[in-house]
Amino acid sequence: MPVLPTTPFLLLSAFLFAQSSPRLHSWLQSTKPYQTYVVPFKDAGGITMGVKIRILLISYAVMGVSAFLVPRWYIWVVLGCVAIFLLYLMLIRIPTVTPEEIALFRRQQEAD
Repeated sequence: MPVLPTTPFLLLSAFLFAQSSPRLHSWLQSTKPYQTYVVPFKDAGGITMGVKIRILLISYAVMGVSAFLVPRWYIWVVLGCVAIFLLYLMLIRIPTVTPEEIALFRRQQEAD
């Protein structure tokens, strides 16, 4: 799904894999997207500003290509609504954490 954020799908996959197969769950946890998007959110409760910007840039680029290839007003309205909602998610709803906060949280977990 090029317009939707990756994290909810990774969380759902991790949950379902954990229920069905420990081997698949271990594999998913070792993947780069899981380490980049899910681990910081799971550990520190948010994602870094760099990741948010990357998500926005890629999503807006894909939506721009879609708008260019399908020149219909109702498609533009839907893409505009999705773009605004994605901006709301990234800037307001999903907390922003620093890499230092993530590292601190990981050190605290290792100490426990």
